[in-house]
Amino acid sequence: MKVLVSDPLSHVGIQLFQETPGIDVDVQTELSPRTLKEIIGGYDGLVIRSTTRVTADVLASAHSLRVIGRAGIGLDNVDIPEASRCGIVVMNTPEGNTITAAEHTIAMMMAISRNIPQATASLKAGKWEKKAFKGRELFNKTLGLIGAGHIGRVVADRARGMKMKVIVYDPYIKPEAIEKLDLEPVSLDELLARADYITIHTPKTEETVDMIDRDALAQMKKDAILLNCACGGIVNEEDLCEALESGHLAGAAFDVFATEPPGESRLMSLDNFICTPHLGASTREAQDNVAKEVAEQIIAYLLHGSVKNAVNVPSISAELMTVLRPYAILLERMGSLQTQLSDSALVEVNIDYSGVITQYDVKPLTTAMLKGLLTPILKHDVNFVNAAYIAADRGIKVVESKTSTSEGFASLIKLTVRTLEDEHIVSGTIFGKKLPRILRINNFHLEAIPEGHNLLIQNENVPGVIGAIAFTLGQGGININRMQVGEEKEHKENVIFLSISEMPNDNIIQKIKDLKHIISVRRINL
Repeated sequence: MKVLVSDPLSHVGIQLFQETPGIDVDVQTELSPRTLKEIIGGYDGLVIRSTTRVTADVLASAHSLRVIGRAGIGLDNVDIPEASRCGIVVMNTPEGNTITAAEHTIAMMMAISRNIPQATASLKAGKWEKKAFKGRELFNKTLGLIGAGHIGRVVADRARGMKMKVIVYDPYIKPEAIEKLDLEPVSLDELLARADYITIHTPKTEETVDMIDRDALAQMKKDAILLNCACGGIVNEEDLCEALESGHLAGAAFDVFATEPPGESRLMSLDNFICTPHLGASTREAQDNVAKEVAEQIIAYLLHGSVKNAVNVPSISAELMTVLRPYAILLERMGSLQTQLSDSALVEVNIDYSGVITQYDVKPLTTAMLKGLLTPILKHDVNFVNAAYIAADRGIKVVESKTSTSEGFASLIKLTVRTLEDEHIVSGTIFGKKLPRILRINNFHLEAIPEGHNLLIQNENVPGVIGAIAFTLGQGGININRMQVGEEKEHKENVIFLSISEMPNDNIIQKIKDLKHIISVRRINL
């Protein structure tokens, strides 16, 4: 088996490949896209970091490629849907950077508090400005944590060691689960109002882009400090400039930016802003950890067929893959749909299997559902290996049930998800041998294909509504690919499931919401 390492990788990982019988490894970094496309056809495995872009064009030439391994977490540089269509397993190493990223956050918090970068520059310039760089203590200050995943929890642990009070906003974790960590759960508004320091530890999603904007910054305490060592784009950088320039915020410390490298930015001219060039994972220990993990995972897959930390396939044996893969795809998308229907923390998941599917081990399917359920929240941090553990860690109760018969369908799967505020029901099945279909969304029955960009619109069942929606989308240059309508006769309401060419911006969404007889509009990405 031949493995190509196309980005710089710690020698620990390369040595592991070299010492494994049956594996030949080539290290060729800084390849142009054209060169990568020319040579990729001769390799069974590919190891990358953040530089190599594995596009559909590259994958079209990857005739022998079976696995792509990312030494790290983020996979924005991999066309995962196309890799899946090509039957290529995509893996990452979500645990290797946890300590390093958390420690970098703490380091940035201490550096901005004591003006270390500014004082260093001043002293190196021959100055002795003790009075100019008066700092602040972290002792007894309140740290607001936005996101309580693995990295956030390590940050909280280290902060408490410095006798800081830690409050947490994470809408996808039950308050009871946060309290078990000896942390205080709060709303986002309360966190913004109370925290002396705010640090972000959430992935970049549609919901979190520009989460910290002008309005959020205005809610923060005067002289508070903002840190972002998670993902660029969560903080609106122009709005942050205004808050720093006005003196409303005492400072900010960033390791990530909306565009990297950020180029010319007003932030770089501000004395109360410190930054690093995305160094959160850049320690010798972390690089060794992720290199070792990705090498072990690729070797295990290529030589033994064992799948670990895969983001696009569940852990299903080769023998059952042909039968269960369509159901795994269906369950993953049903889970994703459920999270996108919900507006508060997930509490309980009930999955009812009925019909022929109950003859098989459904645990991999439940795992696929959990992976889909958690991906809109955690992005690449969740995979088919850790989904069940993350769900348990977040206090999500998972209940399976089986019924041997299924009325009307060979197999039927009903997924009921309860949150702190509401409950949603989604049902689905497989048409033929491999065509996933959504048959029910709450009280509405329909037949929808769960893929791509979609809008889920609830409306009063009166003439002209569908035409008005189509006209509004058309004005915005968005094409409708498919449309399914479900009716609830008792309340004279419809649900419209629209498959569209691209996701509408906020302006178009608002125009649809403003139409007469529209009850709700949701973006659904599947």
